[in-house]
Amino acid sequence: MFRSLVYNSRVMITYFFILALIILIIISMFSELFLYGLVTTLLFIVLLPFYYIVRVFNGKFLYGWKEKLGFFKSPNLGNKVIMYHGVSVGEVIALENLIKKTKEVFPDYKIVVTTGTKTGQEIAIKKFSNVADFITYFPFDVPFCVDSFLKKVKPSIALIAETEFWPVFSFFCKSRNIKLYCINGRMSDSTFHLYKCLTCFFKNVLSKYTKILTQSEIDKNKLIAIGAPVEKTFVMKNLKFDIKKSDETVDIGQDGFRVMIAGSTHKGEDGIVLDIFNEKVSKYPDLKLLLVPRHMNRIPQIVQIMEKMKLNFGFRSKGDTFKDKNVIILDTMGELSKMYSICSFAFIGGSFNKTGGHNPLEATVYSKPTITGPSIHNFRDIYWLLSRSNAGKIVKTPKEFSNYVEKLLSDKEFYEQACIDCETVFHDQQGALDVVINELKEIISE
Repeated sequence: MFRSLVYNSRVMITYFFILALIILIIISMFSELFLYGLVTTLLFIVLLPFYYIVRVFNGKFLYGWKEKLGFFKSPNLGNKVIMYHGVSVGEVIALENLIKKTKEVFPDYKIVVTTGTKTGQEIAIKKFSNVADFITYFPFDVPFCVDSFLKKVKPSIALIAETEFWPVFSFFCKSRNIKLYCINGRMSDSTFHLYKCLTCFFKNVLSKYTKILTQSEIDKNKLIAIGAPVEKTFVMKNLKFDIKKSDETVDIGQDGFRVMIAGSTHKGEDGIVLDIFNEKVSKYPDLKLLLVPRHMNRIPQIVQIMEKMKLNFGFRSKGDTFKDKNVIILDTMGELSKMYSICSFAFIGGSFNKTGGHNPLEATVYSKPTITGPSIHNFRDIYWLLSRSNAGKIVKTPKEFSNYVEKLLSDKEFYEQACIDCETVFHDQQGALDVVINELKEIISE
C-alpha cells in the first residue's frame, strides 16, 4: 500500500511538472515575473504535500525547510555581501579554495554560503565555519521565499556554482541590481537535451545573469545553444583543479618500490583491494600497498582480513615502513593528501558502494593515475575529464579493476603516458580561481 502511494505520488508530481513546464514556456513569452511567480507559488503549495509524502515513505525528510521558506533570523551582514551557492557536496568542495581566497582578498566583505541539500550543508559548516559569516540553505524558488531571503541576506554579488538556474531568484537579482554569476558552469548531455526543448524559457532566465563562466568550450557552446547571451558567456576552466601539492616530504621506506594507495576506502572495498594486491604482489614483488580507510573504526575488521590472508602488514602510527612490511595501514589523521606524492597509482574509495566517490585530484596533482569504481556522482565531472585520457580509469567490477592494475604494472610505456596525461589535464584546467577573483575585483571597483 505504501509503495503504491509513493508510486502514485511520483506519477502525480511528474504530471504536474510536465504541465508546469508547458505553462512556464507560455508565460515566459508574455511576462517577466508576475505570472511566473503566481504559477510557481500555486504549484509549490499544491506539490509540497506530495513531495513530503514521497520523502517520508522513502525514509527521507525535509531538512532545512524553514530556512528554504525564508524563516530565519536576519544575520545583519551589512551592505557588502558576497554570496556563494553550491547545491550539494561536489559543488561545495569545488568552492572551498575560492571562498577562502575571497575572504583573503576582500576582507571588508561578508561571505554567505548556501546549499540545497543536508549533506552539502554539513560539508559547508565543516569547511567554512571559520571563513563564512553566514551559512544557510538556498531558498525555494518561489517569490515569497526568495524575497525573504534577499531582504535578510542582502547580497551585493551572488555566485551560483554549476547549473543551478533558478528563474525567480534570477529575476529578483536583476530587479534589485544584484550581480548574478554562474561559475564553474557545466551541462551534461542529458540535461542539455532537456533544456534545449525549453530554449525560449531559459533564454529569458539566462539574460538576467551578469556573466556565465563555464568549465569548458563544450559547456559554453551548450549554454549558448539553450539561450545564454554570447557576449556574457565565457570559459573559466574548472575550480576543482585549483589545488596545490603539499610541501611536506614523506619517507616510509618507499624508495625502490612501487606503491599503490587505496585512499578513503569504505566497507566492502578493503577486501577487493587486498585480494587484488595479494594477487599482484606474487608477480611483482616490488609492489607495496598503503591502505587508508575512510573511517578508522573499521581497522579491526581490516586487520582480520589481512591476518586471514597472511599478509605482512604494519601501521603508520607505529612507524612501520615498506622496508619490512608489504602493507601499511594509514591510521593517522590528515596525512592522506601528502601520501599521494609517493604512490605510483591510486585507487579512490567510496566508489564500489553508494557513497559517490572521493576527490581523485589529490593524487592527480602529483601526476599519479587514479582508478575508481562505478559510484562517482560526487565527482562525476572530474572523472569525466580524467577518463577522457589515461589520467583516470572508471572500472565497473573488481575483475576490471584487477586488469587495469595489471596494465599499469606491466606496461611501462602505458603507465608513463598515464602520468603525462595527469599533468596535461591539470595544465589545461587550472586558473579558474583567478578568473573569478579578477571578476570580483572588477565588479567591486566599479
